[in-house]
Amino acid sequence: MILLELENIRKSFPSPEGGRLEILSDISLSVEKGEVISIVGKSGTGKSTLLSIAALLSLPDSGRVLYSGKDTSDMKETERDGLRAFDMGFVFQSSRLLKDFSALENIAMPLMIQGKKKKEAFRIAEEYLVLTGLEGRAKHRPQELSGGERQRVAIARALSGNPSVIFADEPTGSLDERNARAVEELLFESVRKTGHCMLLVTHNPQFASQADRCFELSKGVLCAL
Repeated sequence: MILLELENIRKSFPSPEGGRLEILSDISLSVEKGEVISIVGKSGTGKSTLLSIAALLSLPDSGRVLYSGKDTSDMKETERDGLRAFDMGFVFQSSRLLKDFSALENIAMPLMIQGKKKKEAFRIAEEYLVLTGLEGRAKHRPQELSGGERQRVAIARALSGNPSVIFADEPTGSLDERNARAVEELLFESVRKTGHCMLLVTHNPQFASQADRCFELSKGVLCAL
């Protein structure tokens, strides 16, 4: 079953010399339920731009993004917001945790925004802290956690809402090698254990090679590796 489909996506930006610089050129990609796909490429090739379009965070110049077969370009913004809130989870290079809240609260708050009662939200948050090995750090705020621990909380937050797809943009890019390896293993293990699919962007070929399918983005075109 195809969950996410990109059809003929094009995206360009103004060039310093004038005119337009095409970053993405006629890109098509499908992601099946439960599948992990990785995209590698040099810095500045448009990997994050492609991920942002797939996650409905930005719009392409042309082409379509289909989610469960439905054309998202025909949706109202409230519908797109609903998809992002309930069907998608996000892990970025920076954990983007709220500094005034504990690890447990950072996971529980999006669940309450989804409409879950406080008790249920905190119960689920506790489960995902256990899943990510951070049950002993539940009351710690982000500044009291290491970089690797903050990313573990971000992964727990992304998974806790039971999304259909996880979007991961350089999730280990700011970590040292030891912490990066630990987060890589946790992310793949957690995603596959919970049955989610994932679209991963990384500059790390070893990290990317663990996916079911791997692509390279170069000169605006995706090529299978």
